[in-house]
Amino acid sequence: MRVLIIGGTGLISTAISREFLQRGQVDLTLVNRGQSAVRFPAGATIITSDRNQFAAFEAQMRALGQFDCVIDMVCFTPEQAQSAIRAFGGRTRQFIFCSTVDVYQKPAARLPITEHEPLRGGNDYGKNKVLCEALFNQAHERGDFALTTIRPAMSYGEGGKLVHMYSWGTYHILRMRQRKPLIVHGDGSALWVACHVEDVGRAFVEAAGNPATFGQAYHVTGEEWMPWNRYYEIIAEAADAPQPQCIHIPTDIIESLMPRHAIPLVTNFQSTGIFDNSKAQRDLKFRYTIPFHEGARRTISWLESHQALVTEQYDAIDDRLIAAWARIQQQLKQELADLES
Repeated sequence: MRVLIIGGTGLISTAISREFLQRGQVDLTLVNRGQSAVRFPAGATIITSDRNQFAAFEAQMRALGQFDCVIDMVCFTPEQAQSAIRAFGGRTRQFIFCSTVDVYQKPAARLPITEHEPLRGGNDYGKNKVLCEALFNQAHERGDFALTTIRPAMSYGEGGKLVHMYSWGTYHILRMRQRKPLIVHGDGSALWVACHVEDVGRAFVEAAGNPATFGQAYHVTGEEWMPWNRYYEIIAEAADAPQPQCIHIPTDIIESLMPRHAIPLVTNFQSTGIFDNSKAQRDLKFRYTIPFHEGARRTISWLESHQALVTEQYDAIDDRLIAAWARIQQQLKQELADLES
């Protein structure tokens, strides 16, 4: 099977590339900007190209000939989707698009979320992915190629970081080790899911060349439905840090005090996310095999070995936010005491 991956050396796509190469019997080509280190065995042809230089990219892809499957891991805008359709329409039997569960509204209308929920997008990232899905579906209907859409949630692992409420980072791990308090939005009971990239990557490989997936969309997400309180506790355990001291602050307070930094929290993390993986279990042989405590330990070990555990701007921001919240609480206590007297 002749497979091309747009990307191929990123977080999820490294796991996909490694899985293809370990299974063998595949002619694997990776197209990317050449800016990420290769973390899988030799055997893939790597081509340097900037997909945002649309005309040059499309000409370069056409020159590569026909493929059995093209996997697009780094399509984030409608313009990129249109370019991919021009480049590969009629030149691949199957096109696999890496979308996201952010295509759904937050909070969800019902749980668990299935692939049939309306695609409204909860943030700019999700809304752009909705537009990309629509364009690829139109190409599928025209017969340009058979489309398979895969929607991961929070995918993590070696080569990446662990999510905190502002986005990806490492400073929260250092705060735990330094016994500094950790902000947790709301009361920390909203449920979240995380899936190690090895489990996610296998699902993509199982989709490649699989006619049962043509015209279908799939969730490939974690299956440990963890409250954020527990999520941080597991990270602390994996980092050999003490039990985190959680400071619970309402999301709207965090947003009012620091609106720019709180965008990922407000548009995504404050809402419970539970996703039905049954379609992927049936068609992609998806299995959740790496529990979060093991995956977090492996990720932190990789970060340490690459000297990638660093303090970020959020560390000082959290200190200021915790102090501000303490003042707000004290003021409220005084005002309530005045009311009762």
